[in-house]
Amino acid sequence: MKIEQRKFSKARGWEILRNDEFNATTSDLVIVFGSKTLLMDQSIYLSLRNEYPKANLIMNSTSGEILDVEVNDETISLTAIKFKNTVVKTGRINIGEHSNSFEAGRELASQLDPLNLKNVLIISDGQLVNGSELVLGLQSVFSNETIITGGLAGDGSNFQSTLVGLNEVPGEGIVAAVGFYGSLVVTYGSVGGWDSFGPERIITKSKANVLYELDGKPALDIYKKYLGDQAKDLPGSGLLYPLSIRAKDTDDALVRTILNINEQEKSLTFAGNMPEGNYARLMKANFDRLIEGSSSAAQNSMPNSKPELAILISCVGRKLVLDQRIEEEVEVVRAVYGDKTAITGFYSYGEIAPSFNFSKCELHNQTMTITTFREE
Repeated sequence: MKIEQRKFSKARGWEILRNDEFNATTSDLVIVFGSKTLLMDQSIYLSLRNEYPKANLIMNSTSGEILDVEVNDETISLTAIKFKNTVVKTGRINIGEHSNSFEAGRELASQLDPLNLKNVLIISDGQLVNGSELVLGLQSVFSNETIITGGLAGDGSNFQSTLVGLNEVPGEGIVAAVGFYGSLVVTYGSVGGWDSFGPERIITKSKANVLYELDGKPALDIYKKYLGDQAKDLPGSGLLYPLSIRAKDTDDALVRTILNINEQEKSLTFAGNMPEGNYARLMKANFDRLIEGSSSAAQNSMPNSKPELAILISCVGRKLVLDQRIEEEVEVVRAVYGDKTAITGFYSYGEIAPSFNFSKCELHNQTMTITTFREE
């Protein structure tokens, strides 16, 4: 595997950060994470299409770009890859052409050959797609041996619209899949690090990813009570106080982040499903545990040897909470992998990965999720 990494900013243009004797014209895959403002410029895609003519080119907007140990805003992080013996195949759907996110996931999965499929990297629109239903649709087609990872595109902390593109100018409503075939070793890790507080409450009324009632009371009223003065800044301030949810018969919890609120219905819309009967509990930041969570995710993703490439997808809520300490959660990943692993990634509206080895894939919020690649 040969890798080239570059960064673009309006002030400095393109800068090369890594080049493994790289020939752009033979690239197999180019992964581009960038600010929505920059990706809206069609000339960016057109210039990259010309420079990497044979590569599958996947692009998405972010809430922050990760490149090596840097976390940037209003930049583009580019990672181009030439594989030695790995085959890449792709799929793409537009959510507007499907009745729901589950069916969209089924259709997307059906576009990839299941034979010898090692990993599917999913990059999805972050505002128009129900991530939980998308994952369920994918799982209904793929075998249990196929590792599904990825994330939902971001739009800073604006929550207005996101962009995704696969061999096209990025647009809204797109979900892209990159399938990897061959002797590639793919591993993953996904860890949070938030602290729970307050009582557990039962989700008594919900529909898909919209939460109406907790313990029979309006969900928005309960949330505002706990947020106090910060309630006026919803939904943005909700990123600092996600909800953990768990089924009655398990201690394993998922974290859910608010995407929007409805004052008339007193409801909260989350990035993933909020099943009735589940227990829900508010969470708050623990700075050291968030950073330790990133280190744990890296360690979990490296059971044997160190990877050649690591894709980090972390939640925008973590970025807002850690603020000036944000690069620490990337630096601890670098400390685990050493100097040779190429690191890229972005801050997202949701992360897709199994919770731990041999568990089913889930949509997560507020986690550091890492997918690693190494060719044998």
